[in-house]
Amino acid sequence: MFVGTGSDVGKSIITAGFCRVLKQDGYHPAPFKAQNMSLNSFVTPEGLEIGRAQAVQADACGIPCKSNMNPVLLKPTSHKSSQIILHGKPIGNQTANEYFLGNNKENLFNEAKNAFDSLAAEYHPIVLEGAGSISELNLKHRDIVNMRMAQYAKASVYLIADIDKGGVFASVYGTIELLEKWERDLIKGIIINKFRGDINLFETGRDKIEELTGIPVIGVVPYASDIYIEDEDSVALSQKNEMASTEKINIAVVLLPHISNYTDFNLLERDERVNLFYSKSAEEIEKADIIILPGTKNTIADLQFLRTDCIAKVVLKAFDVGKKVIGICGGYQMMGEEVSDPFGVESDATIIPGLGILPLKTALTKEKTTIQREFKFKNYEEKCRGYEIHMGTSVTNKPSPLLQINDTKEGYLLNDNCWGSYMHGIFDNQVVIDDLLGSVSKNEVKNYEAFKNENFDKLADLLRDCLDIEKIYAQTTIVA
Repeated sequence: MFVGTGSDVGKSIITAGFCRVLKQDGYHPAPFKAQNMSLNSFVTPEGLEIGRAQAVQADACGIPCKSNMNPVLLKPTSHKSSQIILHGKPIGNQTANEYFLGNNKENLFNEAKNAFDSLAAEYHPIVLEGAGSISELNLKHRDIVNMRMAQYAKASVYLIADIDKGGVFASVYGTIELLEKWERDLIKGIIINKFRGDINLFETGRDKIEELTGIPVIGVVPYASDIYIEDEDSVALSQKNEMASTEKINIAVVLLPHISNYTDFNLLERDERVNLFYSKSAEEIEKADIIILPGTKNTIADLQFLRTDCIAKVVLKAFDVGKKVIGICGGYQMMGEEVSDPFGVESDATIIPGLGILPLKTALTKEKTTIQREFKFKNYEEKCRGYEIHMGTSVTNKPSPLLQINDTKEGYLLNDNCWGSYMHGIFDNQVVIDDLLGSVSKNEVKNYEAFKNENFDKLADLLRDCLDIEKIYAQTTIVA
């Protein structure tokens, strides 16, 4: 199990890398995270929703993702409440106080243990990931994802610390000192992550950490900017580009307060023709050649945000002058004439006017649509892939579909400069990117699956170079 001194220390990435190491060495691994909190989610082949990080880790294992890889997913709907996804299906909303201080965590822990057992019956070994810090003293007695889960799984635990944040000695020592003895006994090694510069200069630091903790440092992982693995959450989003450029095609993704699935734009962001940036500044968004309204966990609140911060005026002006305006999922809903919420799914507002760009009306629903899709984009013959995650249906009396999905049609194509769709992952398809950019030039990344596998292999090679893999193998129950 890979745990952390805090959030965004690299647990998800190292878990993915170790999954690929195990696959390369002939094992049949699978990832597991008992509880995840993220607005970046994915849909399994069975139409169940899990955290995007576990889907990425399943890719690294070379297996389809399953709901038992992430039995509990929390999707924030505001700064105080979240939708709870259990075994891939929503079971309701709770405030942070209700969830973390309520008495229902034992039931969720039992569900998590059952999910782990079912996964362990099919795959070996299971590579577990923790969440946040393992030493949150006010919450850990209700913990279902870190040390209690490690104890149940009989896992060997490796603590990851981010040296790039600073204070690595204090974070490692403090984290371990705050653990109970049974927790410390589970920790077999420490990994120092995101080291910049000459690693040999950290040898004395390595010795000092081992002296302070009595736990071996099994490796120091360098900061590797040339390896691309999908980011997990909004912490990584804060490190994205925020400004327009004068040298490339500027694509502004509107930074909505409840933005979800921003991984939709990862491949587009890496296109050499593009300067993709995330912004909530009307002035900066106005500089863009293409504006994308992304997915959101709260369409109504974010639609109100667009108007309050004058971004709606910028989007409408861009549309009027013929710039490209695109909407994905919640952003697609916002581009219509109205959004209604008859069941109070997101708000007390029964109905709110949309931006009026597309001739469609959306009604939010109690039931969530979660499904993987194969489709054809516009009139192209290439087969594309994506997935839907939304609570709402959009209808129009002036149909002009964007996508062909078997015998059904989806999305709205107003013209070449303006369209919308519920399809997440649509920009993972090169034909869509080239159409959007006007085929200015050909991008090096022509096959996204091959690109992902190449980077998983590069990550595995990096971990082999800087971690004591044999020691990890010797300390765990990997061999059946």
